[in-house]
Amino acid sequence: MKISLKVWRQKNSESKGAFKTYPVDDVSEDMSFLEMIDVLNESLVKKGEEPIAFDHDCREGICGMCSLYINGRPHGPLQTTTCQLHMRSFTDGEMITVEPWRANPFPVIKDLVVDRSAFDRIQQAGGYISVNTGGVPDANEIPIPKRIADEAFDSATCIGCGACVAACKNSSAVLFVGAMISKLALLPQGQVERKARAEKMVEQMDEEGFGSCTNTKACEAECPKDIKVTNIARLNREFFSAKVS
Repeated sequence: MKISLKVWRQKNSESKGAFKTYPVDDVSEDMSFLEMIDVLNESLVKKGEEPIAFDHDCREGICGMCSLYINGRPHGPLQTTTCQLHMRSFTDGEMITVEPWRANPFPVIKDLVVDRSAFDRIQQAGGYISVNTGGVPDANEIPIPKRIADEAFDSATCIGCGACVAACKNSSAVLFVGAMISKLALLPQGQVERKARAEKMVEQMDEEGFGSCTNTKACEAECPKDIKVTNIARLNREFFSAKVS
C-alpha cells in the first residue's frame, strides 16, 4: 500500500514548526506505525535529509514513550499505544496527519518529541512510602481484599504516556494523577503519607499548568491501558479529605 504522511516538523522548542508531507511507498499492512516511520526515515537519510524525530523505547506497549497524535486522536484510531498500531488500520492512498502532543505543559523538543518531565515532577512531589527497616515480610502476610488489590493494580497499569492530556480539551492531567494517587491510597503501605501525597501531587499538577477536568471522559476513551475515571473521583475525595482534616 501507498500512503502520504503529513508530519509536524519543528527544529526545536524556540523554532516555529510546520507540516510537511512525505509519500511512503511499499507499506506493508503488517508494519507497526513506528516501523513505517523507520522506513520513511531511512529514505530521508539516504537523500541527505533530516529524519523525523519521535519518541520510542520498548515498542511493546509497556513504556508509554510512543506519544503521537494521529489523525486527530492520541495514538491513532485504536485504543492502544502507537507502537501496537499497525498499518492495516489505514487504507491504501490515505493521508495520515501526525502531530506531537498539544499541551503547554508538554513543550515540543523536536518534531514529534515532547518534554513530559512534568509527569515526573508530579510523581516526585508525592514522595516515598514509609517502610520499616529490617526483615522484608512475605507479600501475603498483609491481608488485602481481592477487590481492593485488583483496583490498586488496575490503577498501577498507567504507563504515563500522556494520552489523557492530549485527548482533553483542557489538557487536564487528573486521570494520570488520580491513578498515581489511587494505587497507593488503596493499599496499607501507602497510608502514612496518604493525605500529604494527595495535596502535594495536586498542587504540583496545578503548578505545571495542566487544565481542570470537565468530566467529558475523553481521557478514559483514549487511554491505552483503560484507566477508569473512577480514579478522578478518588483523587477528589483524597484531596478534599486532606484539606479538611
